[in-house]
Parts: sequence; structure tokens; C-alpha cells
Amino acid sequence: MGALKVALVGLGVAAQVVYLPLLARRRDIFQVSAVCDLDGAHAETLGRELGVRSYDRAMAMLEAGGFDALIVLTPGSHGPLVKAALACGCWVLCEKPLAYSRAELHGIPGDARLMVGYVKQYDPATQRLLSALGEAGGARAVRRLDATVLHPSEESQLLFARARVSRPASERLAPYLEADDEAIIQALGTVPERLRRLYSQVLLGDVRHELSVMRLLVGSPATVDHVSVWPDDVFPPSVEVSGRLPDPAYGRYGLCWHHLPDYPVYRETIAVHHDHGSLELCFPTHYLLNAPTSLTVLSRAGTAERTAAYRDLSEAYERQLVAFHRFVTQDEPPLTGLDGALKDIITAQRIIRRHAEQTGLSVGGECGE
Repeated sequence: MGALKVALVGLGVAAQVVYLPLLARRRDIFQVSAVCDLDGAHAETLGRELGVRSYDRAMAMLEAGGFDALIVLTPGSHGPLVKAALACGCWVLCEKPLAYSRAELHGIPGDARLMVGYVKQYDPATQRLLSALGEAGGARAVRRLDATVLHPSEESQLLFARARVSRPASERLAPYLEADDEAIIQALGTVPERLRRLYSQVLLGDVRHELSVMRLLVGSPATVDHVSVWPDDVFPPSVEVSGRLPDPAYGRYGLCWHHLPDYPVYRETIAVHHDHGSLELCFPTHYLLNAPTSLTVLSRAGTAERTAAYRDLSEAYERQLVAFHRFVTQDEPPLTGLDGALKDIITAQRIIRRHAEQTGLSVGGECGE
């Protein structure tokens, strides 16, 4: 088939800095046909520059059609929009989180035309680690998985970019914020604002990256044994989570996420220690295209310690887009679909429940089931 006709909804930083440049780079397999943003003037400006139709309502764009697939880049929960797009017959690539509650996803079949964008799963270094881990014995050989994120402000990570800001009117934005609030209540019940934001902004907004890599390598956590959140007077706070890896692994994991506004540079490391050595990923900020993730492999050769380092310049987001194209044109399953996204929502809810138990808070909704 020819180039896949795609529409984009949500024209913020991710669209301008990542997706639109890569879609332009891959005109051999993609053709942007329409764009949408709640800020109609912003959408019109980008649409005019791209030479495509622009909309300020996603449903109007879906009803007009003229494209095969939808890329969802809006903030907040994506559940209702994804369901509407699937009902219209679109293939969907949705940025995470797919939803804030499990209830939002009721009615979506497991074989839906849905791919959830977890770009670090498609990083060439992650894929190489997965292969090396398989050679070492797979998940069963893992003794420990550690993930640490040092997260400076978004502004400092985007100093190189010149993205234009979407400024939708408050009355246009209000229904979506209300729907997000309802979804969080479905997930957690009525809880303090700080707990709501910890769940939606930190766990499903950022820690989901580490959960997705863990899920790819060894599976979702079997237990959430301990959660620490500190300091009490700062948001976003630091978060530490630990527990047991799933069977057949017999190891444990630790996740540490720190928001440090003035930290020099974004840094994320994921280390896997197994019976025969260690594998460590070091990710740069995901806003920089073709900035390689490094993989360091520590092993033994006879009586000597051997260290090998790998850096691949192929772009993870581009690899993800190519995988989406294969999903649509060749029915090749994505690394994360509905099932994987649901597992991450459940893990985030288990983290909140454990944190609530340790701090004397009460949670309800899906989290309290």
C-alpha cells in the first residue's frame, strides 16, 4: 500500500519536537492528512504550514475522516478519545497514559487496532539488552532490577526547542479536565489532591516509562512491598518503590524517581543484575532525536572482568512509528496494546494503595478493590 494517511490530535511539544519532524522524515510510509488542537488558531497555523486540514474538535475531525490512523498526543487521559477513534474504524497510536482508570477502557476489545506508545521499549539499546538477557537465561536469571530517574524541569529539557504553545480557552478545556477528574475518582475514590496528582502526573505521567521497560524485560511487578514519597512540602516529590519481580523470576526490583528542577541534565538508568553479570541502560532526555541510549554489559571472560558498551544512533521514536506502520499494514502486534497498558494502570493503583496503607490514608474506587 502507499503512505499511511494519519491525523494528529494534540499539537503540543511532543507533536512539534518529535512526531511531526519524524513523520516528515518518513514520507515514504506516512502522509499527514489533518491536525487538531483545542486551540483553534494554533491548529490552523500548523495546518497551514503543513498544507493539511485543521480542526479544533477531535470529533469533527473523526467525522470528516480522510485518514487511516490517528496519533493521540493530547495531555491527560486518552480513554474516551481512543474509544471514539476505534469506533470510527481508525487505527490508533496513543501516547501514554492510555487512561486514568480501568473503567474508561471497558468495551475496548483485546484485539483492537490500538498501539500504546512506550518509546523506550523500541529503543535499540533496550532491544539489545532484551536479547542479551535472553542469552543469559532470561527473566529467571534476574536477581535484581534497579531503575533511577533524575528529572530536571521540562523547561530546562526543552531549552533547545522552539515549540509554540497551545493556549486553548478555559471553557474549551474545562470538559476534558472534568472528565479526567471523574476518571481519577473512578480509580482512587475521593482522596487528597496530592495523592491524585501523585497517581496521574507522576506514576502514570512519568514512572510509567520505567514500568514499561520492566514489563518488557521481566514482566509487571508481582508485589509492591514498600513505597516512600518525600519531601512532604514539595511537588513533584521523590518516589521510591520496591517489591518482588514476577514468576518465573525470583529477584526483586527497586524504582527511584526524583524531580530535581535544577539538575544539570535528564538521566535515567535501568540496571539488570543476573547470575552472570550486569546490563545497564542510560537514557538521555527523550526530546532529543537521535541522541543514543547507552548499554553497558558487564561479564566475565575467564578470570577477567569484561565491559562492553553499545550506542546506536537510530531514533527510538522513528522505530516506534515504523512498528506502528507494520501493525497497520502487516498486522504485526505492537509491544504494548490494551493489555499492557491495563497492567501499568493496575501497577500504579497498587503503588497508591500501598502508599496509602503505609501513611494511614484511605483510598476507594478501583484502587480499593
